[in-house]
Amino acid sequence: MVRCDAERHAVRDVTRSAQNGDIAILILAGGEATRLPGKLMLDAGGVPLLARVYRNLVGEARTREVAIACNAMNRAGIAALLPVPTIVDRWPNRGPLGGMLTAMESLRAPWVFVAAGDAPFVDATFLQRLAAERHDDDECVVPQSGGAGLSTTLEPLAALYDRTALLREGSVVFHTGGGSIQGVIRRLRARVVTNIDARAFMNVNTPAEYRALRDAYDCRYEDYRCSATPP
Repeated sequence: MVRCDAERHAVRDVTRSAQNGDIAILILAGGEATRLPGKLMLDAGGVPLLARVYRNLVGEARTREVAIACNAMNRAGIAALLPVPTIVDRWPNRGPLGGMLTAMESLRAPWVFVAAGDAPFVDATFLQRLAAERHDDDECVVPQSGGAGLSTTLEPLAALYDRTALLREGSVVFHTGGGSIQGVIRRLRARVVTNIDARAFMNVNTPAEYRALRDAYDCRYEDYRCSATPP
């Protein structure tokens, strides 16, 4: 059942949402990156792209449980770059759901915010926005891009998940339904959050998208609400 954030029939659990120990952060860094090899180590405002995502979400004072889902080939490089646990995807090259399932078995927090490792403008403020929208009986909180005459799309790789529910329903979808995260969301009690700045969903998959990222940092960085500023 999908609920819109405009619905106010349930009472928000704001106190719980504000507690950092309640929500872990999982950064997905296990993709093949065939269109832009090595993209996670490309410069993004003075640091590698993956480090930029980490800084934006975690900040200088790490108060949440954090992990990075990766593949065996890039684990050593990521471990040398960032001081967080790296968890190797048990099912490589089968999409992000496999990495999510593998990592969530190791995490302890009841809720997990999942972010793509190539999404440099998703930050701690974005995470808190989703957490504030969460209701007691929700199993995931998912932002929606588009609207205002544009087609709308759920953004499952910038979303908040009940860890137990994701493991329960995600395992079914992964092993019997093709591994679609959208398919998992359809099986969860999902709250959809709208009115999100579209720049939050920018990611880097191609050389052209990387050039746009470099332009954003070089010329318009102050337009973006990132937790960390480039050196």
